[in-house]
Amino acid sequence: MFIHAVLFEIKLKEVKGYRKDSIMWAKHARLHSKGFISYHTMERVDVKNQYVSIYKWKTRNHHDEFMKEFHDFLVSESKARVKTLGYYNLKLLDKV
Repeated sequence: MFIHAVLFEIKLKEVKGYRKDSIMWAKHARLHSKGFISYHTMERVDVKNQYVSIYKWKTRNHHDEFMKEFHDFLVSESKARVKTLGYYNLKLLDKV
């Protein structure tokens, strides 16, 4: 399993829009990639205004193909103003 996580700083007035934008991204992934598994929105505990978008894919290739085709379009459709703090690509090693 391949996991792509993005850490954002988001002002309170933009959170509703960010969550709406995130669902739009996940719906496109579900419709256009057989390798998409799930999407999760997380709020950091004890850290103000930070949120994480987590996308789970069967393989990194599924993620890369989706992003190549849809990234720029989805960025143009997103409405919330967010500050990206970091990108994290993770590979599952153990699952209990």
